Amino acid sequence: MIIVTGGAGFIGSNIVKGLNDRGINDILVVDNLTNMVKFKNIQGLKVHDYMDKYAFMDALKAGKFNHDKIDVIFHEGACSDTMEYNGKYMMENNFEYTKNVLHFCLDRKIQLMYASSASTYGSGAHGFKEEPACEEALNVYAFSKLFFDNYLRRLLPAAQSQVVGLRYFNVYGPQENHKGKMASMIYQMYNQWKAEHKVKLFGEYDGYGPGEQTRDFIYVKDVVKVNFYFWEHPEISGIFNCGTGHAHSFNTLAKAVLKHFGSGELEYVPFPEILKGKYQSFTEADAANLLAAGYDGGFTPIEEAAEEYCQLLDKTGGYYVYEG
Repeated sequence: MIIVTGGAGFIGSNIVKGLNDRGINDILVVDNLTNMVKFKNIQGLKVHDYMDKYAFMDALKAGKFNHDKIDVIFHEGACSDTMEYNGKYMMENNFEYTKNVLHFCLDRKIQLMYASSASTYGSGAHGFKEEPACEEALNVYAFSKLFFDNYLRRLLPAAQSQVVGLRYFNVYGPQENHKGKMASMIYQMYNQWKAEHKVKLFGEYDGYGPGEQTRDFIYVKDVVKVNFYFWEHPEISGIFNCGTGHAHSFNTLAKAVLKHFGSGELEYVPFPEILKGKYQSFTEADAANLLAAGYDGGFTPIEEAAEEYCQLLDKTGGYYVYEG
């Protein structure tokens, strides 16, 4: 059996789809459907069972999985709202929960891939390499992720099974509709154009011209490929960046969306006061460690991925259509 926490979420449901594409359906999806829109992400997937995230943790602690053969856990479940200010909730959800999953896997020598975040690099002023000298937290979400990464680092030397933390950069692609204001910029841009025939970007800030703030945008299909690469190489453990290694401006992304529609204008709005000092104006994964680990699956060019995603948004609203 394979367990995917956050399996009804954005990256999690894409991992489940990737498993289905490989003919694998002995999957336990763990999630919280309080945001009921997420059911659309899994309604066409082939899975063995579903559990609520709290019921799963209770079952884990009670030893109900002790005799199940579990091959791997993809732990994608987390609160990913960078504007969430409840630190107690964030630490319970992103640190304590992940810590319990980690120890379950270590005790039973189960492979574990978990979602870290590029937010652990803070402003990026010190670079984007997987080492403490580059790391800082600008918000409690980033702190919760970094705190767990550091917890893992202390345990890794003695670990007897694989643990891989993937620091996701700016992921975009199908099945992110439920994320609302935390959905990718391409999703936001697409819907802005549909509503107003224009795309809005932040104006000048932090030494960057209008729309020239940059991100390392990575297509969710490539994120799945990276996860599966490590799953297929259980001898590798550690924390790795999951980004393309090439930054693109928001202007580049906006132009790709406008090209898809064939019309529309680009508008710049003043940078919000609430985000000042908490915003990454530049991210670009240092991919050296990922490549040194042997990953050679490549990354989808942003123009190609943006067009493919926009076509799916046109056709299904951004959801996969399953056959059979």
